[in-house]
Amino acid sequence: MQTLRQFLSPAPSRGFRYRRLPSTSRIPSTARHNSSHARNLHHQTPFHSSAAEAPQQQQYPDPLPSTNPALSFPCLDHVETRSATLSRRAPGAGPEPSYTTGRTDTFHSTDPLLLDWGGILPSFAIAHESWGTLNADRSNAILLHTGLSASSHAASTAANEKPGWWERFIGPGRPLDTERFFIVCTNVVGGCYGSTGPGSVDPANGERYATRFPILTMEDMVRAQFRLLDSLGVRRLYASVGSSMGGMQSLAAGTLFPERVGRVASISGCARSHPYSIAMRHTQRQVLMMDPNWNRGFYYDGIPPHAGMKLAREIATVTYRSGPEWEQRFGRRRADASRPPALCPDFLIETYLDHAGEKWCLEYDPNSLLYVSKAMDLFDLGAEHREMIAGLRGKNQYKLDAYRQGETLETAEAADLCTLTLPETPYQETGDAEATLEEAAAADIGASDEPPADLVAGMRPLADTPTLVLGVASDILFPSWQQREIAETLRKAGNKKVMHVELGVEQSMFGHDTFLLDLENVGGALKRFLER
Repeated sequence: MQTLRQFLSPAPSRGFRYRRLPSTSRIPSTARHNSSHARNLHHQTPFHSSAAEAPQQQQYPDPLPSTNPALSFPCLDHVETRSATLSRRAPGAGPEPSYTTGRTDTFHSTDPLLLDWGGILPSFAIAHESWGTLNADRSNAILLHTGLSASSHAASTAANEKPGWWERFIGPGRPLDTERFFIVCTNVVGGCYGSTGPGSVDPANGERYATRFPILTMEDMVRAQFRLLDSLGVRRLYASVGSSMGGMQSLAAGTLFPERVGRVASISGCARSHPYSIAMRHTQRQVLMMDPNWNRGFYYDGIPPHAGMKLAREIATVTYRSGPEWEQRFGRRRADASRPPALCPDFLIETYLDHAGEKWCLEYDPNSLLYVSKAMDLFDLGAEHREMIAGLRGKNQYKLDAYRQGETLETAEAADLCTLTLPETPYQETGDAEATLEEAAAADIGASDEPPADLVAGMRPLADTPTLVLGVASDILFPSWQQREIAETLRKAGNKKVMHVELGVEQSMFGHDTFLLDLENVGGALKRFLER
């Protein structure tokens, strides 16, 4: 009997050819195995000035004649061309792009920072920008928290005239009124726009942290921000304001430092991450980590995982906007209805997502995406979680003391920073959906409109803090029930100064991105709240 190895062995006279099956059928060729004729028709080979510069092309076997020509894949051609371009950068410079957005101020802390999960930053930097003037008693400062991938450049400045991500919201007479307030915005620790993150150099060994960077939490980022405020002489904020991830940080700031935060504005945020948002961020991280160029985070001297980043951004963009908006903007229209359908971006919605991924895939450090998005997943203001973290911090206090005394922790002592392993038994459903619902009903899960007692206890430090909570009905990433949960929890905790605003679909169909786009409703509510 012929073995599989013999069956697939190369024919000596004509190179590698698939052999005939005993029947009239053939082994199908893949779409990548284009014939030379198909390559000439469909494949645009990138131009190279010399043969030495051209990336080595993998040689595919010639397929047997087919009834139909192979499809073209210009979207893949583009990714391959970008990899080739990145690989030809100047030797020694490394192909990693510079994740900067212009000039910022930088605060440097040489006092070590103990992180919630046991990691240590021996020193760190925070990039920040500001607008307005700090008054004599330093009582008019507003700390503005960013979303996941934003820099400190929320609005244009004299040093950087490029429009910022909240340009229309900051300025004289605007929601963040620079004639009245001093607004400070930072790039978070873990980010890549000037603050210490995975792409920064570890002072212990002079090499980039990469995935030796410790796991972060929202609270870690906030503690670092308050070190900056200390350096500015700001002992008490007029307000802590944030949207999306910034809305989580704003609540964390008020919970960690209730005596230092005058009021809190949380826009399209949450008090704890819910499974859908965790699932979507997990998917983004997985497609990024599966990019071969990610190299377990050590890609800084090689080709960055731009293909994984592009796909991650496309997934994220799906969660940022809403179906009604896309129905109105794109419908089922194709980019060019006169041409045959393609597996590459073809419908207008596909070309929109492709553009979003292309625009961003080299503008943000992939490792920062992993760490910052994971910090969002870990966010939980419930009392049980907060008590557990407080216990961990107490247990790891010796690490901070050691660094402050100039001692270096032994590798064995630091080995517990990431001991996570996959369970020996994969997750399995324990019953059908009906049984699961019966169990939930028996446990009174979801049976009450009352906020969870654990969350009420965890957010009780905000009982006396005036709070704006704003949600958007068309938001699928931070659904409006999460903002209602915040408002109801605060009221249950005794807060009588909660301003809750929910924008219906008729007011905004822009989904989660409403906080970036709706100056009238989002900006108007924020302005009214800050002027109270």
